Order: sequence, then C-alpha cells, then structure tokens
Amino acid sequence: MRIIMTGLTMLALGATAACDTDAKRIGTALPAGRVAVAMLKAPDGREVGRASVREVEGGLRVTIDASGIEPGDHGVHIHTVGRCDGPDYMTAGGHWNPTGTKHGSMNAMGPHEGDLPNLVIGTDRRGTVGATVPGALFDGLFDADGSAMVIHAKADDLMTDPSGNSGARIACGVFAKS
Repeated sequence: MRIIMTGLTMLALGATAACDTDAKRIGTALPAGRVAVAMLKAPDGREVGRASVREVEGGLRVTIDASGIEPGDHGVHIHTVGRCDGPDYMTAGGHWNPTGTKHGSMNAMGPHEGDLPNLVIGTDRRGTVGATVPGALFDGLFDADGSAMVIHAKADDLMTDPSGNSGARIACGVFAKS
C-alpha cells in the first residue's frame, strides 16, 4: 500500500510540475525580460497614469493604469515617435505599425501592433487595461526616435483606419527603458 501511495504522490507532483511549466510559457515575463515605462501626462502637465511594456514569451505585455480622466471608454495606442509636445501631442506621430497593417482588431486587415483594447475609466475617474501584443519586439519600440503611449478622448471603434475614430489625444508619455 505504501508503494502505491508513494507512486501516486510522485505522479501527482509530476503532473503539477508539468502544468506549472506550461503556464509559465504562455504570456509570462521572460527571465531577463526587459521593461519600459511611460509616465502619462495631460496637456496641463498633470500626471494621469503610467504605461508599462514588458517582454513576455511571444510578444510584449502592455499595461496602462490611469486616473483623473473623464469617465468612459478611451482609445489607447502605442505611437511611433517618442515625443509628447502638448497641447495636442501630434509629435507622437501615428500608431506603431511595423508590419504595415490596417487599424483595429475588428478590421480583417489589422491590427497595428500599437492598437490596444479600449481603456475603460469608471465614475471614480480610474481605469486599467492590459493586453499582450503577439509577435511585437521590444527593440522595435526603441528605434532612432523612440515611441510613446497615447490616450484618446473617445472610444476606439477597433476598425476604422488609421485611428479608430478615437478623437483627440488627451494624454501622452514617452517610453523609457527601466
């Protein structure tokens, strides 16, 4: 009986270890995964959030934590230029799109690598969104002119090229390696 119980215990431990290994491979940080952070500011200079990008298995994990923004859905995108000159933040350029696709996850010819799900800001004026961008490369964010995270005034319709009809740019932050 003791031999059977020992065998079953070892089998259970082996199965648990196998599951743990599989879980670690799916969208989790690499052991030496690099991280970049952008502090998001409104045109008046007020800090309204933080965006981070972390290398994970098979792509990049992007997370945005925001506060002090009007309630509702807001488009959020990685933009191609690491500049956030107010008040309109047009210096951040267009969406990060190294593969030359169309805008939006609902567009059959999309999305851009810089396209992310909408950020939902609650009545407490706070919100968080996270997404993994499959196949995206950390080094691609740090070309000669860098990159920025932008929050838009309206929801992204996730389809209309080039920006999902997401309206004005209301917050911006330049990514810096940390």
